[in-house]
Amino acid sequence: MGEIEERGRKGKLVFAVNGERFELSEIDPSTTLLEFLRTRTRYRGAKLGCGEGGCGACVVLLSRYDPTSERVDEYSINSCLTLLCSINLCSVSTTEGLGNSKDGFHSIHKRLSGFHASQCGFCTPGMCMSIFSALVNVDKTNRSQPSPGFSKLSVAEAEKSIMGNLCRCTGYRPIIDASKSFASDVDIEDLGLNSFLNKGQKVLNADNLPLYSSGGICTFPDFLKAEIRSSLNPVHSLTDSWHCPHSVNEFFDLLTSAKCSNDCDVKLVMGNTGSGVYKDQNLYEKYIDLSGIPELSVIKKDNSGIEIGAAVTISKAIEALEEYGTLIFSKIADHMKKVASHFVRNTASLGGNIIMAQRNHFPSDIATILLAAGSSVSVQRVSGRLVLTLEKFLESPPCDQRTLLLSIRIPHSHPVSKESVILFETYRASSRPLGNAVAYLNSAFLAQILFSKNSGDHILDNIQLAFGAYGCEHAIRARKVEKFLVGKRVTVAILNDAINLLRETIIPEEGTPSFGYRSSLAVAFLFKFLYPLAKGNGYENSNGRLSGDVNFSLDMNAEDELLDQLDHTELLLSSKQVVGFNKDYLPVGEPTRKAGAELQASGEALFVDDIPSSKDCLYGAFICCTKPMAQVKGIQFKSTLASQKIVTVISAKDIPRGHNIMKSVLGTERLFADTHTEYAGQPVALVLAESQKFANLAAKQALIEYGLDMLEPAILTVEDAVKKSSFFEIPPYFAPKKVGDYAKGMAEADHKILSAEVKLGSQYYFYMETQTALAVPDEDNCMVVYTSNQSPDLAQQIIANFLGVPHHNVRAITRRVGGGFGGKTTRAMSVATACAFAAFKLQRPVRMYLDRKTDMIIAGGRHPMKINYSVGYKSDGKITALHIDLLINAGISEDVSPMLPHAIIGALKKYNWGALSFDVKVCKTNTPSRSAMRGPGDLQGSYIAEVIVEHVASALSLDVNYIRKKNIHTFESLQLFYQGSEGEAFEYTLPSIFDKLGSSENYIHRVQMIKEFNNFNKWKKRGISCVPIVYPLTLRPTPGKVGILNDGSIIVEVGGIELGQGLWTKGYTAGSTTSEASCEAVRLACNILVARLKLLKDRLHEQLGSITWDTLIAQANLQAVNLSASTYYVPDHNSMQYLNFGAATSEVEIDLLTGATTILRTDITYDCGQSLNPAVDLGQIEGAFVQGIGFFMQEEYLSNSEGLVVSDSTWTYKIPTVDTIPKKFNVEILNSGHHQKRVLSSKASGEPPLLLAASVHCATRDAIKAARAEFLPEDSSSTFTLDVPATMPVVKELCGLDIVERPKKHLRPTFSPEEVERVHANAAKIAARLAGLSSVTVQAREGCSEPTSGGDPTPSNSGGDYVVVPTQEASVAMLPNVAIIDDKSTIREQGIKINTAEAKRVKGPLEGELVPELAHQQGKELATEGVPPSQDLDGLSPITSTSSTRRNRMIQRCY
Repeated sequence: MGEIEERGRKGKLVFAVNGERFELSEIDPSTTLLEFLRTRTRYRGAKLGCGEGGCGACVVLLSRYDPTSERVDEYSINSCLTLLCSINLCSVSTTEGLGNSKDGFHSIHKRLSGFHASQCGFCTPGMCMSIFSALVNVDKTNRSQPSPGFSKLSVAEAEKSIMGNLCRCTGYRPIIDASKSFASDVDIEDLGLNSFLNKGQKVLNADNLPLYSSGGICTFPDFLKAEIRSSLNPVHSLTDSWHCPHSVNEFFDLLTSAKCSNDCDVKLVMGNTGSGVYKDQNLYEKYIDLSGIPELSVIKKDNSGIEIGAAVTISKAIEALEEYGTLIFSKIADHMKKVASHFVRNTASLGGNIIMAQRNHFPSDIATILLAAGSSVSVQRVSGRLVLTLEKFLESPPCDQRTLLLSIRIPHSHPVSKESVILFETYRASSRPLGNAVAYLNSAFLAQILFSKNSGDHILDNIQLAFGAYGCEHAIRARKVEKFLVGKRVTVAILNDAINLLRETIIPEEGTPSFGYRSSLAVAFLFKFLYPLAKGNGYENSNGRLSGDVNFSLDMNAEDELLDQLDHTELLLSSKQVVGFNKDYLPVGEPTRKAGAELQASGEALFVDDIPSSKDCLYGAFICCTKPMAQVKGIQFKSTLASQKIVTVISAKDIPRGHNIMKSVLGTERLFADTHTEYAGQPVALVLAESQKFANLAAKQALIEYGLDMLEPAILTVEDAVKKSSFFEIPPYFAPKKVGDYAKGMAEADHKILSAEVKLGSQYYFYMETQTALAVPDEDNCMVVYTSNQSPDLAQQIIANFLGVPHHNVRAITRRVGGGFGGKTTRAMSVATACAFAAFKLQRPVRMYLDRKTDMIIAGGRHPMKINYSVGYKSDGKITALHIDLLINAGISEDVSPMLPHAIIGALKKYNWGALSFDVKVCKTNTPSRSAMRGPGDLQGSYIAEVIVEHVASALSLDVNYIRKKNIHTFESLQLFYQGSEGEAFEYTLPSIFDKLGSSENYIHRVQMIKEFNNFNKWKKRGISCVPIVYPLTLRPTPGKVGILNDGSIIVEVGGIELGQGLWTKGYTAGSTTSEASCEAVRLACNILVARLKLLKDRLHEQLGSITWDTLIAQANLQAVNLSASTYYVPDHNSMQYLNFGAATSEVEIDLLTGATTILRTDITYDCGQSLNPAVDLGQIEGAFVQGIGFFMQEEYLSNSEGLVVSDSTWTYKIPTVDTIPKKFNVEILNSGHHQKRVLSSKASGEPPLLLAASVHCATRDAIKAARAEFLPEDSSSTFTLDVPATMPVVKELCGLDIVERPKKHLRPTFSPEEVERVHANAAKIAARLAGLSSVTVQAREGCSEPTSGGDPTPSNSGGDYVVVPTQEASVAMLPNVAIIDDKSTIREQGIKINTAEAKRVKGPLEGELVPELAHQQGKELATEGVPPSQDLDGLSPITSTSSTRRNRMIQRCY
């Protein structure tokens, strides 16, 4: 004990922030770096977005100095997870440290601004630091020096630099372009709209960009280096609760000492990233920092493998594995790069990940891949040290704190003989292909393979199969399958048996989401691994042995689409913007930077939570119930350290009788549950403490006592609401109007679809800044409330009514909002009101900043709904009548829900339905209140219209675009359906927009290319869709005020909130119309001021000649001219309503083995009238579209059986990221000319483009249809329901969960005469196109044997030109032998060069190869082999001949 005390020297915590020294002698060890930065320093740039390491808003740069090597290591980290005590003697750089408005902005700040890459700005500081970290680290490499102004980054690295950073506003494209502008290999044509570069330039001049120079920022100050060099003895503790052992023995001495008795709650700390997954439920008494134990940080390498210390970060482990040089280790490293994000990997320890998998059943990728590699672990316990296989360790009982993982050893696998090779592959299926998302299932396979020269068989000498994350306690080895396979020759039959055995092994636990899908993934990955080896599959290598070493691929290059011939894990994004500038009202109409964008990037822009707290400020956190319709009998608190932090608790009992009501737009809602809960997630009380962390932890200690006596069962679904007639009334002025005679229309129909059903779920807002407010009591019974709110005027009314004071006693102030999307209108009121009431009651400032979980539970989100439709239509596709039965789930209160029917039907009317009738009910349920979310109702209505049109097209077996065009409005029908909003005939641009995108030669060509791709690719299918939209909008009265100050500067005030679109640049968008209405109000005010000044100006001009603005304003002040003008713009009744038009074409590719959808390309054309600011409108279009992708493809906002939201974190709710947006993203802002009734001829852009994302969903449906036609012929009907969102499990299930197990063509190749004819016809058509020949005669090779079933087509002897390349005898009998000939050495079309040097012009039967053989060169393919239609084909190298073996494989695959 004496030795422990002697070693226990306490030190002070010393570190630097942006070069400023901080020294702390006492600090709460639970304090995170982010909490310290935001509460104890002036640096507020790092933001709290999730507290889970899942969004990147809190990213900063951490630097560590090694005095021995004099090396500074710099890397990005999550400051929300990093504990402050763990950065002793480190330096922290935040975005403020890069530059600011006083000293000058950094080039990163300037470029993000100039590329229009910051909207709400909440995520921008984190983006800056991720880019800065990438720049700092790449500049340390020994790569060649770039041109001045650029970095050593490559474009690919620049794109990935923000992987893990979330943005809900921009759609990522402009942020990516800003990052790419630093890359040494950037091409001017790859950069989108910006303020620096003219696209007409041929050479990119760095002088046009804000200058970047490496090393311009000192990240580690000299004074801190000196302190480190002068320090002699290591610090063993920083506080009485934070301990720093420096050896394994010290660690165990500490654990067994009185300081850490058995009843002491101890937390072991390395990177603390685990707290992002498993949140702290209480405060800890002791913290033990393991980073100072040298043994845990050692990396040892030898010929037998590599041993990595448990405290080594995942990023360092990746570096070590890549340095080792073997392909197996490289594969492991590549897979690890898809674990979490780079700023999590930089601090997360390898051992910590393994421990979470063992102790908490964390679905670890790392545990799975190391298990397959045969890894072992070294563990130290009080009883001694032991070495266990990783498999044995994972199977052991969960480790306690007295088990210390020391290291992980990964063996190097060697081939057992010269005739054997090692094959190692890793797999994962997740919603984000590049990581930062837990996998549905991960797996890794290691095999020793022998090749038999005599039989040509591949024999599995040994195999290790590991699976994890599928709904199991931990990763497992599939021992039964391994035992079955070892020693077997790999054949199709053996593979089938192994798959059946695997099905019995991989069984997710009961209650696991997507149960069947996860099992099918295991089968798919094993199939993908072994099928190329299976004899009889047509993929055998004829050279007698396998090529390659570890990562061999059986001589399969990009043409072998079974093994991912298209690598979608790389980004390589591109875009094009076509913007017509309006010069009629210059400078209005030019693309202008958003005002304040640099301030947002540098962290100087203030959000509500950035406002400093006074010393007596209290912090609040909601206690939320977990049951609906339950009596609240009382609230108790656990006896914990966190409970001791409670100052007071406020509930409905503290509110005067009858005042626990917030009167909202169309109804009322309780602030707190009173005698009983109304829905799961409802706030029951408010806990107040002296910090936000303490309040949040204290709320977790609450135990609500429920009673269920004499209460009605909860109404959780619209079906329940119908049974109990639980509805909200729709006011007559919100009720939509029917069109035509439905009965007559149905009588005219040739065909009918009756009572088809569609269900749509909810969507969470996922604003980056959660709900927040600060209430400060003021004199004379007044209250000042700073609220992140889209409607501060409504907040003022609600708070005043709740407090029972006059409205003028409440000031609601909103400076800016960190994302809203409708979620910070009525849904922000509960936080603002709770703060105001607590402050009013206690007479102390009170603030709240909801944690992400609470925010997601109470937010409500988009309205779920159920739709039944009946439609009548003619045989030619013309729809004659439509009836809709619509049930809308409004939740517990009206909110804005009665407005939804008008919006839904308005968007639905985009097609001419002939006659339209509907029955709409707004259902009251015991769930959180739903509210307006970007495109409320319009999104669902427009999508419902597409479902109906697709259904009609399927029923008639007609092209869906034909049906769309058949039913798009004429101007006459538009007048009927949109009375009063249709505008002039020339303003109706939708038909021309749709023709351009959906009926052009380019579109038809892309459709044909997709058909050819699908014909020649079995495991990937593509689809395309073009979707039009009509979006009705209504302008509302808006105030405006302009004042000229004494110095001539101008102040502008409008009735809007800065939500990210630049209030001073264009104006915010709520309902999408505030910008134009605000601009008109300001314009009217300016006209008043101009009129007042004109007389004075003319008089002064006569007296003085020319005069300056300053002189004019000075004289105006002297002569008492009123230099302030207020207006209230009231739209004319005839121009109050108008229509927006647009269309989008999207092309996708689905992976049939995993269900993954890749958006290859999107083209948008959107009519903005004459844009007020094209830069802002472009950002709105792209951002809205990507948010729509989330709704249609990714975001599942799920609840449990009692209505409690369970998608309540960044771990369970996945918005789009950089790797899920379109690979090619093209936007045209259509300048449709002068619109007399519009404000400066402009039209809205904030919400309508959201609806265009349905094109991605419809394209996915098109791809699934192609898959079902091939794999599910018994269910070949093209009518099926594709759920929203179309997640990976949904897509995979529709394609067939068991497709690899079916006795289909890929297992037993059989070909019908029709199938052979189809391939022959395709080949002939392609040959004619490539050769420019008028006709091509197709004839099978003479003397070929009969195929397995069916046969070759009857030879055609009509003659014609051929190109024949003599080849070896083909081994596959059913070849359609077609090729092309020309006397020239090459044939060039569309930039494709084909080598035909050996060609001969002949007549008669063919003896050559199929055209697809000419299609492959360096991983790029023609349409016959699946070139993306979006791919630029210029500049391909000449295509040379290939081996007959590969040709035969290719030809067989064509069948």
